[in-house]
Amino acid sequence: MITTLKFLKRFPDDDTGLDYLMKARFCETTKCPKRGKTGRFARIKKIPAYSCPWCGHHIHPMAGTPFEKSRTSLQKWFYVMHLFTTTRHGVPAKELQRQLGVTYKTAWRMGHEIRKHMGKADGDDSLDGHVEIDETMVGGKRPGKRGRGATGKTVVFGMLERAGDIITRVVPNVRAKTLTPHIAENVTKGTTISTDELTSYRGLSKLGYKHGAVNHSADKWVNGIHHTNSIEGFWSRIKNSIRGTHIHVSKKHLPKYLAEFEFRYNLRYAPETMMLRLLRAL
Repeated sequence: MITTLKFLKRFPDDDTGLDYLMKARFCETTKCPKRGKTGRFARIKKIPAYSCPWCGHHIHPMAGTPFEKSRTSLQKWFYVMHLFTTTRHGVPAKELQRQLGVTYKTAWRMGHEIRKHMGKADGDDSLDGHVEIDETMVGGKRPGKRGRGATGKTVVFGMLERAGDIITRVVPNVRAKTLTPHIAENVTKGTTISTDELTSYRGLSKLGYKHGAVNHSADKWVNGIHHTNSIEGFWSRIKNSIRGTHIHVSKKHLPKYLAEFEFRYNLRYAPETMMLRLLRAL
């Protein structure tokens, strides 16, 4: 595991971070896009860029990354990635503000940029084998109807491959015409699918899937090989994080938080692997 001391030893300043970005994105020796010659680009002292040894053409390693237009030091950006990959429940903006010594606005933006980058680094590979599909409601407690149809809550739809990846989406409702296109797009035909008794899933067999359901309303949680326990555990993790760490997440920004937890789940909470994946995806 990359401890904070190990992180600081590896990236003690902005220069080491910039060197890492240059090597990760353009390798030790780089082909000049202007002259076409290959050589070792030299660091320019006054700006965060490297110069071609043949013609002086500049390469900016931070271009196209979350740090491109930021005035915050590169070391602080790397440290935020370190924090995001060494915690199970996420990092609130207030904690980033305290640890980095930046304004709340800056901390909030940095957190959201890293979440977006996590989603990009994770991607959405097709699911197959045995997939659990379920939906949940995210939002604070309110009086009135509970579960599906509750007011003031956001519907989140998820597809989890057992011993594989998970894909989530914020959706407007749980109707078949809303959920089925997400399934068809992300789950390979012929896959075994487990769901609850929601009527929106009844047409999955006709679409080429091996569909089985469990009747939760009858207090039945397992039906042979079919259950949704794994994805329900994922929902529990997200909701516990929102309640305990973030307090509240708006519908507008919820997809970014889901991307963060997808990334963490899909790499099975291996901090070093997650950090390397984030850095390599820059």
